[in-house]
Amino acid sequence: MRLQKFIFLLLTAIFLNTCKSTETVKEILKEEDIKPEIQQGHTGLVLSVAFSPDGSRFISGSSDNSIKLWDAATGKEIKTFLGHTSWVNSVAFSPDGTKIVSAGSYDKNVKLWDVESGTLIRTYSGFFGMVTCVTFSPDGKQILASFADNMIKLLNVSSGKEIKTFWGQLGMITSVAFSPNNKQIAFLDQTTSTVNFSAMIKNIDVATGREIITFPRYRESLYSISFSPDGNLIIFGSGDGNIKICDAANGKEKKTLSGHTGWINSVCFSPDGSQIVSGSGAGDNTIKLWDTATGREIITLSGHSSWIFSVAFSPDGNQILSGSRDTTIKLWDAKTGKLIRTIGIQKSEK
Repeated sequence: MRLQKFIFLLLTAIFLNTCKSTETVKEILKEEDIKPEIQQGHTGLVLSVAFSPDGSRFISGSSDNSIKLWDAATGKEIKTFLGHTSWVNSVAFSPDGTKIVSAGSYDKNVKLWDVESGTLIRTYSGFFGMVTCVTFSPDGKQILASFADNMIKLLNVSSGKEIKTFWGQLGMITSVAFSPNNKQIAFLDQTTSTVNFSAMIKNIDVATGREIITFPRYRESLYSISFSPDGNLIIFGSGDGNIKICDAANGKEKKTLSGHTGWINSVCFSPDGSQIVSGSGAGDNTIKLWDTATGREIITLSGHSSWIFSVAFSPDGNQILSGSRDTTIKLWDAKTGKLIRTIGIQKSEK
């Protein structure tokens, strides 16, 4: 029967080539046979996305326990990295683009991969808490990993050894970031109990472990933190739908960006620092682009049917990448807000 159907469709296609009437097309080719080409994506939630330093590729981490490498120009999958036994909730490229670091949330492992060969270079293991976030240092020599047991580890890329441990104060580190000059780290720390809930941000000197500044405490959960390219500002997203812009040196709030109606899962600066992109969940499910200097909302990107877990700018600032609970990855034009491409089959029930 499959062969007969193939022959029928082939003959139909040849005939349709000669047809000029849209009505004739509809009559001959039934609706059930009109199926758009769908780019295969992840089978689970897309929890983290990141562009390569040259912008030619991007990576994604998913609840299907895999990491995928994609061609940015075509949206075609290049390779899949397998090895985690739990959700991959954080991925990042090394500054030279040759390596990938990934966090397997509940398998409590941090893995280092070779991009070109797809092979696993090293697994950092022996941790007790869920891994919440991983990132490379700006010089590419170190990896910073945060954990749900109030701990942050600084790891050596070459030797695989642990260099230093930093501790939070409240209970769970949800996000961590390196300053552009490689000298400071900022992290989000919050209690795990809803009773007397509290959250804070700390900026710490990497070499000495000395606390540079502790920001005022918040009564909202905090999920994503980022330094500006010049290192002067820190932004973070909160559970009340707001984004705070703060002075990295003294912790003072400079602006509050309001517009989202759901909590903020991901925030980052554009490469030149002039704009901020944010992704929201909890029924909002939108991406917003903001002017850093004025705090004005520039544009809203709508299209995902569920929570936005991760957003990223391309290195030239012209595109925005997003990963969602609806299992898709979307690529957007940062200037116009136009959707360029969707990878995966969108699922609103996830």
